[in-house]
Amino acid sequence: MEKENVLAQYMPAVAAPIIARWIDYFQCEFKISKNRATKLGDYRHPFKGAGHKISVNNNLNSYAFLVTTVHEFAHLLTWNDHKNKVKPHGEEWKRNFKRMMVPFMDKQIFPEDIHKAIVSYLNNPSAASCTDLKLSRALKKYDLSFDVSRLEELPLNTVFTIKDGRKFKKGEKLRKRYRCICLDNGNTYLFNPLAEVTLAATGT
Repeated sequence: MEKENVLAQYMPAVAAPIIARWIDYFQCEFKISKNRATKLGDYRHPFKGAGHKISVNNNLNSYAFLVTTVHEFAHLLTWNDHKNKVKPHGEEWKRNFKRMMVPFMDKQIFPEDIHKAIVSYLNNPSAASCTDLKLSRALKKYDLSFDVSRLEELPLNTVFTIKDGRKFKKGEKLRKRYRCICLDNGNTYLFNPLAEVTLAATGT
């Protein structure tokens, strides 16, 4: 019960008992991690006597936390079935992710926009992982950050800053990324549309 109570602080409460059962069933070490810039979650297969290990970032909104958790458990199930003989996000992983999402979809845990994005993702064999743009966009709507914007939401030529303090001006979109000029050194950088940025204090 204590495990369910802890999980319910990070994901929709109705989902916590299911995830708690999975942790026990697979004898998985489940860790709630500090924010990592390069990944939302992580799965490590059994190695040298240690069992399955899953970690999920603690700063995710409840829906993103749940989707990421299911994503990592799908890796666990795929490793149990195939070890390392298949691609990380190949057809085997997709099938397992789809199967493991069923109880949460049946309980109608997700808001309609996230539900539709998940359904769309599961029906799209070309998507590399559950972090595709449409699903990420739907999940990020429920973040509780008010001073941060997604780059795609800003008008052309808007000046913004990123976490390290550098200042940029938003430029044109090239295929999937925006070309932005760094006002500190004049170099050009390509940004993901979902990059989280802060409006600069001045419009220079």
